[in-house]
Amino acid sequence: MSTESATANNSRSDKSRLPRDERRAILLSAALEVFTAAGYHSAAMDEIADRANVSKPVLYQHFPSKLDLYLAVLDLHIDSLVFEIQKAISSTPDNEQRVHVTIEAYFNFIENEGEAFRLLFESDMSVEPQVRERLNRMTYDCAAAVSGVISNDTGLPKEAAMMLGVGLIGYVQVTARHWLERDSKLTRQQAMDLVENLMWRGISGFPRTDS
Repeated sequence: MSTESATANNSRSDKSRLPRDERRAILLSAALEVFTAAGYHSAAMDEIADRANVSKPVLYQHFPSKLDLYLAVLDLHIDSLVFEIQKAISSTPDNEQRVHVTIEAYFNFIENEGEAFRLLFESDMSVEPQVRERLNRMTYDCAAAVSGVISNDTGLPKEAAMMLGVGLIGYVQVTARHWLERDSKLTRQQAMDLVENLMWRGISGFPRTDS
């Protein structure tokens, strides 16, 4: 056996001894890279296994199919984005500041997890029912956090507040995606200021009931 083969086998043996959660995290990270670079249909489980430095059977022990793996990657990053948005909204009682921190949360997500953002918003699998359901849930959960504040502050009916929440979240998603696709021809701060100015001018037109 060559030195290179022995080194590779030892490395894979070390991987096999990792705790299950740690190994799963490595697999999901490798899958994100491959899915983002190649798209779902061109991505190969062999390539994902190689990038994670595990055997293909080990990969299938964790994820029975490529779709299962793809959905697990989506779930991980959807949960991360929803958590950050909910945390931002609940971080202050000041609505203008809420707009600021919500926008900042999206742009932080882009900066820290650009590959994940592309996977969520530029996926070639968006028509797949299980993928579409997850993306819809992501938008709904973020919008629900916004609409709860709107309803409490303005007294608007639940459905009206939800319409505004969906509109605000959709606007941030689309503009953040546009900024990313344009390779940051605007600075991050310039883009955030433009988005924040328009959002606040719009939502501040709905007065608080206690004002």
